[in-house]
This record gives sequence, C-alpha cells and structure tokens, in this order.
Amino acid sequence: MSAPLIPNLLSLRGSRGGNRNRTRRQGGRGGAPAPGSRSGPDHDSIIQGTDTDAAVSRMSAVDLDYLHDPFAQYFVSSSPGTSNSRRLPIINRGTYTRTAALDRLVTQFLDGGDGPKQIVSLGAGTDTRPLRIFSDPRWRGMEIVYHEVDFPTMAEKKLRIAQGVPTVRIVLGNASVSPPQAPTTPKTASRPLSPPQRPGRAPGPLPETPTLEPTPPETMTWTSKPRLNSSYTFTGIDLRHLPSSPPATLLGLRKDIPTLILSECCLCYLTPSNASAVISYLTSLISPCTNPATTDTPPTTTPISLALYEPIKPDDSFGKMMISNLAARGIHMPTLSSYQTTLDQERRLCTAGFEEVRVKTVKDIWDTWVAEEEKERVDGLEGLDEVEEWELLAGHYVVAWGWRGEELNGLGF
Repeated sequence: MSAPLIPNLLSLRGSRGGNRNRTRRQGGRGGAPAPGSRSGPDHDSIIQGTDTDAAVSRMSAVDLDYLHDPFAQYFVSSSPGTSNSRRLPIINRGTYTRTAALDRLVTQFLDGGDGPKQIVSLGAGTDTRPLRIFSDPRWRGMEIVYHEVDFPTMAEKKLRIAQGVPTVRIVLGNASVSPPQAPTTPKTASRPLSPPQRPGRAPGPLPETPTLEPTPPETMTWTSKPRLNSSYTFTGIDLRHLPSSPPATLLGLRKDIPTLILSECCLCYLTPSNASAVISYLTSLISPCTNPATTDTPPTTTPISLALYEPIKPDDSFGKMMISNLAARGIHMPTLSSYQTTLDQERRLCTAGFEEVRVKTVKDIWDTWVAEEEKERVDGLEGLDEVEEWELLAGHYVVAWGWRGEELNGLGF
C-alpha cells in the first residue's frame, strides 16, 4: 500500500507493548516500501526500511485479533529483534483504524457499479491488500486489474515472496518477469571530425559534440494472473521518475475502466511538485477527456478516484515532536509543510481535478465509521488507558479521498 505501511508516526512511540501483549505466531519473510524525496541511496534505503516497521505493526495487530490478515506473517522480517516485536495498544488501534478506513473505501469502490475495476497502489511495498482482495469470495467473479508501484528493490523482494511462499503463489499465480529496460548509451554524430587544416586554407567544419540521450530510469516489472479474468502487476520504479516515463512503463495499465489510486503514506516522501506530478501523470493517463467539451456534449472521462493517508499538523507542539523523531531517523516528509491541515488536503485534491473531495482525521474515522459493537470488541482486546494521547495522535493523521465520475458518487459514505 500501502500500501498498509509506512512510517506510521504512531509507531515512533515505542516498538513493544506491555505485559498484556502476547505472541501467538511468528512471521515469515520481509519486504519494504515507498519512494523518498531526497536523492541518494542512503536516504532511499531509510525510506524503504520503514516498511519493516509497518509490517511489524500490521503483524502485531493481526496477532492480537485487531485485524484478520492470513498473509501478514509472510511479509514480516525474520531479523533478530523484529519478528517478535509487539506494539503498544495505542499503535495497534491506529493500525486497525487506518486499515479499516482504507478497506472501507476499497470495498465501496469495488462494489460500486458493475464491470471491471482497476487499483493502482503507490509505494506498495509489502502491502497484503491485493492478496486479501484476490482471495475474497465477494469479488471472485469480478475482473480486477491491480497495479503496485515501488522501488525496483521492493519489486524484487515481493517477487521472491510470491515465488517462494506457496500460500502467496496460489493466490497470485505464477509470476512472469518482464525484460528490464536497457539504458541508452551516449550517441555521437556519425560525421568524421575534420582533419587539421593546412596554412592558407579555409577551416573545415568544426568537430561535432557528442550528444547524450537521457538514460531511462531503472525499472523492474513482474506480472501474474490471479485468475483468468484478472491481472496483477508490480512495477519497480522510483516514483520521482514516473512522470517523465513513457506511458508503457506501467505495463497493462487500463484507461477505460474505473480506477482507484492508493497512496498510504507514500507521496509525503516526495517534494510537493513531484507528488503533484505523479498524481497528474496518472490522472491524465487514465482519465483524459475522450471527446471535446462543448455546450451540447460535456467531456467524458474514465471514473477515477484517489485515496491517501498522511500526517498533518507539523507546527503544533506535538507535531514538532514527531517530526523531530522522524528526522532523528533520517526520515523527511517534504509535502507535510505544504499540506498541514485537513483544508490543505482538500484543496490539494480539488486542484488535482477531483470533483468531490472528503477528508477525515483518524480520530473522526474511529468516532464515526467504527460501529459501537466493533469498538467494544477492539477495546476488549487490550484496553486503552491513554485515551487523551490516542486522540492527540489520531488527530495528526488524515485519510483524504476524491473522485470524479458518476459511478463513484458517494464514495466513503
């Protein structure tokens, strides 16, 4: 996803729960997640490494019955000190609420109207959502086109799990790796350089300067067929390079079916301009006007929606503390300074061309989207003493979503 991952600021409060926490099973193998905003392998590696934190948080929530996810165990790192890590109750509740909110939006998207649907997940890392969707009997007969996009190293890690874990391979099907894109070599003009001139003769043509064609970004793509009428594709590419890539980079991307773009704490690692360029690239590619707008014939577009999960409010005392904690780990979120409030996020999606936009904090989602009976169940799992701290933490995260196209009207309600 999230994919369901990503440096959840909640996880910075601690990695282990109290004595009430219990371990019922241990995880399997690991992976990692979303593009960074600064260049250089060190920072990119740090950002990719946050997926380990997210995978452990997900496994903690599953172990304690907050979530049902039979695939989470296969994506938890087996490194010493990580596979048995327990999260605090407040973190488990945050993982639960975030996952429940995005699951609700995805479910409504898939259930809204007949016909095939497409999901594009940015910074997917070790997200288990495609596995949960393709194994869910509710959508067994639906044509679903699922794309995940992340660094090439993340594509390779997920491929190893998909090939090496029978349970995952049964759901996704056999993987097929596409040939990598070969880099372009320097191109030099074919005309020979002029020879030295003799005295008294007019000078010959000047030597031509070698010209360099742009080198394509590193990519790694693999695909599979979860079932006859559906497809899964993982495109390994640095998202910073996606807007300048040819449309064929996203192999098998459909432009004629309703599409949901997911960004679970992913675009926040890019600069605001890069993040906007990624959104514009995808929306323009998938949902351009198919006929000119006139007074009699309005433009028609492929229905498209975007759902994102990100932190907000970096400038209050609590936000400053958490930003400082992130910086101490070498993690920076450049978009946070541009989209500091729920209103900023709303304007952001409106500017991106979405006709309807909604924003809710994680606190609002817990209060209004989670049924009372479900709240009682979750409260009974561990209990939560830090109610005020929970409300403070949950108020610093939002789920924002927008859509255009009548088929998606009412998404999130």
